Amino acid sequence: MVSMTASLDRQLDELLSERVDDARERERATFDRCIAPFGKRLVLSGAGNLGRKVASALRAEGIEPLAFVDNNEKLWGTEIDGVAVLSQPEGAKRFGQSATFCVTIWRGEGTDTMSERFRPLLSHGCANVIDFGPMFWKYSERLLPHYSLDLPHKVLLAAEKVRAGFDLWQDDASRAEYLAQVRWRLRLDFDNLPLPVTEKIYFPASLIKLSPDEVFVDCGAYDGDTIRDFLGYSGGRFRRIVAFEADQRNYAKLQRFVDTLPDAVRGRIEISDKALAERAGVLHFSATGTAAAAVAPQGIEVACVALDTELNEPPTYLKMDIEGSEPAALHGASRLIAQHAPIISACVYHSQDHLWSVPLQIAALGAQYQMYLRPHLRESWDLVCYAIPVARLPA
Repeated sequence: MVSMTASLDRQLDELLSERVDDARERERATFDRCIAPFGKRLVLSGAGNLGRKVASALRAEGIEPLAFVDNNEKLWGTEIDGVAVLSQPEGAKRFGQSATFCVTIWRGEGTDTMSERFRPLLSHGCANVIDFGPMFWKYSERLLPHYSLDLPHKVLLAAEKVRAGFDLWQDDASRAEYLAQVRWRLRLDFDNLPLPVTEKIYFPASLIKLSPDEVFVDCGAYDGDTIRDFLGYSGGRFRRIVAFEADQRNYAKLQRFVDTLPDAVRGRIEISDKALAERAGVLHFSATGTAAAAVAPQGIEVACVALDTELNEPPTYLKMDIEGSEPAALHGASRLIAQHAPIISACVYHSQDHLWSVPLQIAALGAQYQMYLRPHLRESWDLVCYAIPVARLPA
């Protein structure tokens, strides 16, 4: 009997066997094939940030969206950037038999699936419904990269690293998740992404055993949400918390939260408004006041530091959710990781290649880890690599 690991390995090889030129052709042609029934007559289903980004890109390509449809009744009858917003029934009545409806909804807080977003449009009589992915491939210069979505041929160009990443995972659940994520990056196969795990992000009891002497370093502390969870799971038994949040509005929220804590807890928490990087310096930052605040090509200037030189004592647990800066922060903590092997919970959904490049980067630092991959939200969001020393696993 073929083992599950061997079966998953074989499926990965099959995915990676596609020719790069064939993948480039898919990127070029899929969107045109999907919209062929009605040409460039497009209705965008979802008038949020993603829909607005798509509308702007289409206009730059000389394509005017016919309308938005959206479930938010407060938007019905209004316009967004000059595009009318309709209810789904009204949009289907006007355009269902004459335009392609493109679903432009994909967000971390979503509780539905892509298939479930298609269903009401089809039930209202829309003849052609597609997701946004092929459009992003077609107009990649304007729309990509977008979190874990990027051009499929880039996965194939990194095939050797993708295969090496597969070999790092400790259990079949991780390997199956990894395979599904690679398939999604190549094929936009939303339906085969596993459901999220029910355990709390960063503190899955099946993987991590907290210590009463924990030195917990929260990289990307936002408003204190992870610290709040840590305090709950640790029962207040820890040595120290050091938290970094570079967005000033988020930092103010973090400070207000810490100020509400009892003196005995607050006195063991240190917060910093510096960004994390490979080395100390200054970088540009997009300060949105949201969880998506991130290092960016343009933006305000903020001070950045490296954990190797910024921390006063060795960490026992590093949590990293820093909107794509995880590789730089890991590089800046390479000495501490090699010498002290803290637990690492690093998000790997902010960039297409982080799925394999971040685990490979951690493995190359020399500490002995067992690695696990767990999804904590649907459709590739909140995907976390857990690198855990054997001694820190639950008994």
